[in-house]
Amino acid sequence: MKKTCFSTMINAPKEKVWNVLWGDQTYGAWTSVFSEGSRAITDWQEGSKVVFSSADGGGMYSVIEKKIPNDFISFKHLGEVKDGQELPIDEKTQSWSGATENYTLTQVGETTELSVEMDISEDHQQYFNDTFPKALEKVKELAEG
Repeated sequence: MKKTCFSTMINAPKEKVWNVLWGDQTYGAWTSVFSEGSRAITDWQEGSKVVFSSADGGGMYSVIEKKIPNDFISFKHLGEVKDGQELPIDEKTQSWSGATENYTLTQVGETTELSVEMDISEDHQQYFNDTFPKALEKVKELAEG
């Protein structure tokens, strides 16, 4: 696993950026860059489970490790979901189970710096290097629109 950071500056207050990231109407819009039909099934409370799911019912389940509204959220990824069902942890899953994904929003004058730090396995590094900046661009577009 390698810690990787992505960030962007957004011309909007951090409250608006937060709502774009985790709002029911906008979450699927910016995450469609990863998988069309993406959704997050959760109550967004610290300590709660999150199922990150694609349109086909695949994805992963995680837990919200820490949440400071409008400032920070940390996910700890636990296991895989297939056909809407949580799978037991196997050898493949064990290689990334426990990986974290942290979102930090910092107000800088009239803009918000959105930083994402995540643990990425070597075999997914290129995919996220190519795709995550596009997702952040979509967040920016939605928050500034």
